[in-house]
Amino acid sequence: MRVLLSTFGSRGDAEPLAALASALQAQGAQARVCASPDFAGRMEQAGVELFPVGPPVREWIRDVRADPKPDIPRRGAQIMGLYRDALAVAIEDCDAVVATGLFPSTTAAQMLAERHRLPYVYAGYCPTYLPSAHHAPFQFPHHPRPPDSADNRERWALNAQAMQDTFGDTANRHRAELGLPPVYDLRDRVFTDLPWLATDPVLSPWAPTSLCEVFQTGAWILPDDRPLAPDLRTFLDAGDAPVYIGFGSMSLHAWKDDAARVAVDAVRAQGRRVILAGGWAGLTPIDHGEDCFALGEVNQQALFPHVAAIVHHGGAGTTMAATRSGRPQVVVPQIADQPYWAGRVADLGIGVAHAGPVATVESLSAALAAALKPEMRVGAGVVAGMVRGDGAEVAAKRLVAMFGGG
Repeated sequence: MRVLLSTFGSRGDAEPLAALASALQAQGAQARVCASPDFAGRMEQAGVELFPVGPPVREWIRDVRADPKPDIPRRGAQIMGLYRDALAVAIEDCDAVVATGLFPSTTAAQMLAERHRLPYVYAGYCPTYLPSAHHAPFQFPHHPRPPDSADNRERWALNAQAMQDTFGDTANRHRAELGLPPVYDLRDRVFTDLPWLATDPVLSPWAPTSLCEVFQTGAWILPDDRPLAPDLRTFLDAGDAPVYIGFGSMSLHAWKDDAARVAVDAVRAQGRRVILAGGWAGLTPIDHGEDCFALGEVNQQALFPHVAAIVHHGGAGTTMAATRSGRPQVVVPQIADQPYWAGRVADLGIGVAHAGPVATVESLSAALAAALKPEMRVGAGVVAGMVRGDGAEVAAKRLVAMFGGG
């Protein structure tokens, strides 16, 4: 059995597919991943076959964020076309397709699976992307806003129409070229009748709703045994536990020029040393003090248990890694699902949700002070013992059981 795994997005979208691919291989199946060339090194480390697609996602995201009025239909059409062409090659000899990530890429995966008459699974990394009476959908900036009186059911119905209006013409053009009939329920066709939710049920529970039934697998976590660099180990051993600061793939365009200074000063105000991860924002220390360590790529699974607290953007992968470490968090959410993860961290009592995407020294220092309290550390340790790490194995076993017979 060979499964084609497809995504378009940042590391938080691609690495879970590497975890699922590795778990499938442990079950005796084969897997290949279609994703951005940004992640070739990580896929190679995991022993996973990568079919690189399109431009580096880092460049694509940079261009979108630099555009004051991004043309979402046009950019979506670009991604859909790139993935349709790449998947048409990668799908050969495959027995099933699993798709995650940006909607245009999953649309391409669904139509290629349909064209080849293969089983298809849509998986999400956050409950808020799936229809529910308990939360509202993402609001497309170019589409009219629902009336204030609309409830969540109405908003999700309007969301289905917005998805059709935004991506439907492009999808139906590709479908016609593939010999497929047009569709007018694109969102629900791509999401399927039973989407999978690759999140931990403690950190991210799914509330039952008549709008959508899901199969929750648990988070797809790629075990990482890479050692910490010797100079980082030396820094960790040289004093009290530092505070980690990293914002992953976020550009922090609203406060990029001040982000490093604000973060370092806020940590120093709490009498702590700092580990500053540059990330895609390219953060660098404000000085060369011995209490500050500049970091590039790192094994979060190995590092996080050694820090006093973790300040981050609230990406699904980083939030899960921080939660599993048992260390308290401060989440400064920027976009998309990150406010959801910040809220979950606060609700569970394992950290603090910063109010808004731009921090000051005072606001971040106050959040850190709350996160560093003993009761927060105890709560983080308790929840760390409750979250699971077997989601990729659960998903792999289900895929093999469902589709491995053919």
